[in-house]
Amino acid sequence: MLPTSHHRAARPGDATPSTLRRLGERGAGLVEYALLMALVAVVCVAALVFFGGETNSNFTKSGSTIEGR
Repeated sequence: MLPTSHHRAARPGDATPSTLRRLGERGAGLVEYALLMALVAVVCVAALVFFGGETNSNFTKSGSTIEGR
């Protein structure tokens, strides 16, 4: 007698445990990338706040010098 299985045949779109694991790893990679991008954005904003006044002053001086010629 042939063994009977209560499971249906796998279809092309079915998710296997290994596929789910890879998707989870990919999702984790996306989260890490998003966190890294958020950190870069925070550092850029902090740099603008820290150097903003000095940078604005330098651009104003440069613009006045160029305009005066």
